[in-house]
Amino acid sequence: MSFTLARFIFNSGVSTQAASTRKFTTTAIPLAQKSSEELLVVVGGGAAGVFGAIRAKTVAPNLKVVVIEKGKPLSKVKISGGGRCNVTNGHCTDNLILAEHYPRGHKELRGSFFNMHGPVDTMSWFSDHGVKLKIEDDGRVFPVSNSSSSIIDCLMSEATRIGVSLQTGKAVTTASATGGGNFLLKIEKRTINYVENVEADYLLIASGSSQQGYSLAAQLGHSIVDPVPSLFTFKIEDSQLAELSGVTFPKVKAKLKLDNVHSNIPQLTQVGPMLVTHWGFSGPVILRLSAWGARNLFSSGYKGTLVVDFSPDLHIEDVKSILNQHKHRFVKQKVLNSCPSEFGIVKRFWKYILDREGLSEDMLWASISNKSLISVASLLKLCTFKVTGKGQFKDEFVTAGGVPLSEIMLNTMESKLHSHLYFAGEVLNVDGITGGYNFQNSWSGGYIAGTSIGRLAIGAYLQEEVS
Repeated sequence: MSFTLARFIFNSGVSTQAASTRKFTTTAIPLAQKSSEELLVVVGGGAAGVFGAIRAKTVAPNLKVVVIEKGKPLSKVKISGGGRCNVTNGHCTDNLILAEHYPRGHKELRGSFFNMHGPVDTMSWFSDHGVKLKIEDDGRVFPVSNSSSSIIDCLMSEATRIGVSLQTGKAVTTASATGGGNFLLKIEKRTINYVENVEADYLLIASGSSQQGYSLAAQLGHSIVDPVPSLFTFKIEDSQLAELSGVTFPKVKAKLKLDNVHSNIPQLTQVGPMLVTHWGFSGPVILRLSAWGARNLFSSGYKGTLVVDFSPDLHIEDVKSILNQHKHRFVKQKVLNSCPSEFGIVKRFWKYILDREGLSEDMLWASISNKSLISVASLLKLCTFKVTGKGQFKDEFVTAGGVPLSEIMLNTMESKLHSHLYFAGEVLNVDGITGGYNFQNSWSGGYIAGTSIGRLAIGAYLQEEVS
């Protein structure tokens, strides 16, 4: 889809004939008419960009809003949460607590950010627009349909209804500020040699973690915190562990130790579910550790030590006591076939613990020495694993880095360097842990930016009407 705008400077294509005969799938605005109509260009058709565009157009119906997306719109929304779309988190109604779920941003987001549009507002918006939502036990919010299509269809339908123009297969490649406070943008089509040069009154960069957004921000004078992966799994050097692939632990306490971190960072200890994979560990606990340790893990080459407590609700002395009592109750049973139920672990993992201690599968409980019992108890409470790398970086996961929050006014999402320049979403140096927090950052940032732009556009329109 392409569009004609009142502020084209020139068009160039494969040939002059191609440029002069190009077709438009949206209503063309004659260059001689509606010249006073203001234009907002949104870079990025993800959650923050589309939501911001909808909000701006809702506040200022006379504002022309165009979203430029080089790929498929809302692609991360489609694949997030295993295709269900984890919209937000429903357990964090206290905004101070909510801010603590952002490794980058937990200090800055304690202010007005979530007060202006928080998780409850997000849930209300989608509910008001026909999407039924549910809050699962861990706080994650999903559409009742369990399909991300419900969220995508809702956003796309609302954008179409209010007149937001979505242009795909294009990218904004350069941006510069004019003396009059507008922005000159070069928009290119990837499939053909075709360029549009546009002058926009407002520019919202919401391009996620793509290089496009970082480049445009840098062209406009902003600094960039180098992006590094966040929310990833751990590769573990342990051939025996690979045999446990698929084993889950409902609750463990895991601590990440890195050679380049000498101070105590509380967030590098996490409690929650963990999963064994073919290459190591995954699950909420690991993903949270990867987020809080993202930069230190990057600088350490993704190498460190993971210390796991598989019985976090039991003291070490309790574990020893349970093992000792079990020994005396089941003296004639094989150790492998009789694991204390209090530990809540599966037989495959119990075998792994025994193997690490060098205990024979055929050994009877009566034959286990007190020293071996103490060693088994220590393994259950302090089991160390060597982290040798990170798992595959999936498209749905996020990055740490981007435009520093110190260069943005969070109550409006406007740049401190240029008026009428706005940012929202992952292009900023904000990232949350798993559980719906990253999408909430996008909804909040998009809403605030769209509201700010819309209000300015209304003021400009009213001033134009008066004059």
